[in-house]
Amino acid sequence: MRLAGKIAIVTGAGSGFGEGIAKRYAQEGCKVVVNDLRPEGGERVTAQIRAAGGDAVFVQGDVSKDADVARLVQSALDAYGGLTTVVNNAGTTHRNRPMLEVGEDEFDRIYAVNVKSLYLTAKHAVPVFRKAGGGCFITIASTAGVRPRPGLTWYNGSKGAAIVTSRSMAAELGPERIRVNVINPVAGETGLLADFMGEDTPERRAKFIATIPLGRLSRPLDIANAALFLASDEAEFISGVCLEVDGARCV
Repeated sequence: MRLAGKIAIVTGAGSGFGEGIAKRYAQEGCKVVVNDLRPEGGERVTAQIRAAGGDAVFVQGDVSKDADVARLVQSALDAYGGLTTVVNNAGTTHRNRPMLEVGEDEFDRIYAVNVKSLYLTAKHAVPVFRKAGGGCFITIASTAGVRPRPGLTWYNGSKGAAIVTSRSMAAELGPERIRVNVINPVAGETGLLADFMGEDTPERRAKFIATIPLGRLSRPLDIANAALFLASDEAEFISGVCLEVDGARCV
């Protein structure tokens, strides 16, 4: 069990990459606080983890709201008596289209979910990690933050901000044994795929896949396995890195 004794919050865990990470963590002995904005997905994932013999609780909440994030961290302490890992996975985007066609409300929501959430989880989890003598943050960003595509400009910018913020956190928090790392997935089999492509058609998929040397989209398990390593004691001296899980898309 590579995560025995670990207690993790996984945001946006009701589907997609977050679901894959939460289930993979539980398989490796981690106690998981499953968070999602939508109860139906989070409750389903939590029930499936428990049915498979894992340990999980569901906490509904919006990662862009201070009170919700405070409650999320407190729920980990109440349920399991501690917290070792926070996976900032929850994310959103705008539909692929020209940058000036994206509304201000959409822009604000993207930065609130993709960037402000890092501030809020740090605000509430760092004191817990300090008291425990260390901890681990993992940010699920995107290849869009390092190799942006036209049509996703504001999303690309939010992921670039998430990457730089996470690396700065690693530098600042390292002396307190708090590690911060980033995973950059290429477009994958998640609910956001149609928005990334503009529409989910065989032709659009083929166009996207043609840019990935390994010849396929990412899958939740690809991201989950990377997140498993970064949360484990095997990665105790790894902090501030950006790990592209992208089939060589960013080369």
